[in-house]
Amino acid sequence: MAQTHTLQGMSALVTGGGSGIGLASARALVRDGASVTIMGRNAEKLAAAAASLREDVVDGAAVTEHSGDVGNEEDVRAAVAAACEPTGRLDMVVAAAGDGTLGPVIATSLDEWNRVLNVCLTGTFLTFKHAGAVMGRNGGGSLVAISSLASSITHPFMAPYSAAKAGIDMLVKTIADELGQVGVRANAVNPGIIETDLVSMITPDNSVGQSYLDAMPISRFGNVDDVAPLVRFLCGPESSFITGETITVDGGNHLRQGPNYYEFASALYGSAADGIVEP
Repeated sequence: MAQTHTLQGMSALVTGGGSGIGLASARALVRDGASVTIMGRNAEKLAAAAASLREDVVDGAAVTEHSGDVGNEEDVRAAVAAACEPTGRLDMVVAAAGDGTLGPVIATSLDEWNRVLNVCLTGTFLTFKHAGAVMGRNGGGSLVAISSLASSITHPFMAPYSAAKAGIDMLVKTIADELGQVGVRANAVNPGIIETDLVSMITPDNSVGQSYLDAMPISRFGNVDDVAPLVRFLCGPESSFITGETITVDGGNHLRQGPNYYEFASALYGSAADGIVEP
């Protein structure tokens, strides 16, 4: 079939666009004709990612990068403005910036809790706040958050991450309810175990990786190209009647149970992984 470039003339912002799911999602949008601005904290990584995306640009589209922190409101405001420049509007946003941690709740510092929530939840809130306002003024658009399987089934020793992702799911539903009247849709994609730099320590050969595989009807690790097509669909006009959804991409992991990170947690935190800390 001939490529139709159904996103040509449209503009997108992808946070966390320098690598992983964010970069793969940006590439899916670029290949279908969109102009894309990627945002992230590492300027060197962003520049390399943007250069690779330009190899897939369709005539008339643009790829730009904007360095910044999604937890900083002024950085997000500036990134939204930059994403509007190629076409004069903003049609699609993918909030893929994220971070994680590992440890028992009783041994998690407040700084670590705040760090993860700032990137994952506050960053998504700020991105959707400013992008949603622009989209509402301009007749609508699509907001897509990268959430996680950890939002809906327990992932012991990952409480800050799980709580942040659960917050993203409810944020998406609330925004979908509020902004549908001005043509703005909001949905979340909830991946399971996906091979990215963030989880490179998890392999099929260790107990954590095996605990994922044991709980998956489709028993393999996913890759970013398992996720990006769904992101592309939710961004585009083909999903114009879908909003407020959280859709898992996890090989069926959600049908069973979450992973077991005890091996890592006990090695790092000792008896705290067993629920015991000294006073």
